[in-house]
Amino acid sequence: MQETKVRFYQTGTFTVGNRLLDPQQRTVQSSTERFNALNSGHRACQGCGEALGARYAVDAALEATHGRLIATNATGCLEVFSTPYPESAWQMPWFHSLFGNTAAVATGMAAAARARARKTGREPDRVLAMGGDGGTTDIGFGCLSGMFERNDDVLYICFDNEAYMNTGVQRSSATPPAARTATTMPTPGHPGNTFGQGKNVPAIAMAHGIPYVATATVADLHDLERKVKYAMGIHGARYIHILVPCPLGWGAASSKTIELARLAQLTGIFPVFEAEYGEVTRVSKIRRQLPVEEYLKLQKRFAHLFGKKGNPEILARLQMLADRNIAKYGLLDDEEEASRGVPVPEQGEERHNII
Repeated sequence: MQETKVRFYQTGTFTVGNRLLDPQQRTVQSSTERFNALNSGHRACQGCGEALGARYAVDAALEATHGRLIATNATGCLEVFSTPYPESAWQMPWFHSLFGNTAAVATGMAAAARARARKTGREPDRVLAMGGDGGTTDIGFGCLSGMFERNDDVLYICFDNEAYMNTGVQRSSATPPAARTATTMPTPGHPGNTFGQGKNVPAIAMAHGIPYVATATVADLHDLERKVKYAMGIHGARYIHILVPCPLGWGAASSKTIELARLAQLTGIFPVFEAEYGEVTRVSKIRRQLPVEEYLKLQKRFAHLFGKKGNPEILARLQMLADRNIAKYGLLDDEEEASRGVPVPEQGEERHNII
């Protein structure tokens, strides 16, 4: 039976289904042979970006390793909603570590896999470590840095929802400036989370000079899968930081998860790029940068910046941060840069960090 290629184009939307793509370009999830590592029965909230990101990332890693993958998961939303004792939604070797030692546990797993391989004569099983921003940028940061410094053969994925969502939406070092959380409530003179604090863990990972660092969002699942598969083809320490909007903690409609992730990238708030051995090798270009208000106004955690008692000054500062990311990573495509008067390199001229 001859396969017919079907093309549907929807104007005014961001929708692109697998049926628009050639079979080899479709996501792992479109195949009946997908692994379903994170299966039905978990208790994630409706619209949870982390559940979506984990499902795609882990299945992509399993495909890249032909199923020879073991995982360790820090305490956090992903662990809690996927393994309510005595049940589990995981269909793979999966280990729950403590909140702060996931990277260290993964190091031990990788060492055990190598020892077992020496006895069996087979290739070692590959290791995946997972954590949220709390377990990655805060509590587990020391173990993570040690894993990077030793260049252990582990892929670490951070599912970043920008706060401690599982314990009541407290601030983490990944919480953006001016955001309202349970511990950074807006008060006179203090409009939410403080500016000038927090950690840029992808940049810190790059500073370790490890083989591969990437950022991604659940708005582009093909890009996410590609980066996970590429990372699993490399040995040594690797780090992928995935933005996963949280409807509950962000105060957004559950139907807006993908739109929020996309707007974070299109405004420049969350730069999407890849780096190898400390050097940026590829960036996801923005055809037309959107103002940060388009992203912020959909979230109740930034509601205090709008309305009659809004704060244009804080909005301007957040726009400056987005513009700084645009300039730092060269996120605008050449047409947009030219329309703004930004110098565009001549053909054949090299420009650092741009592809």
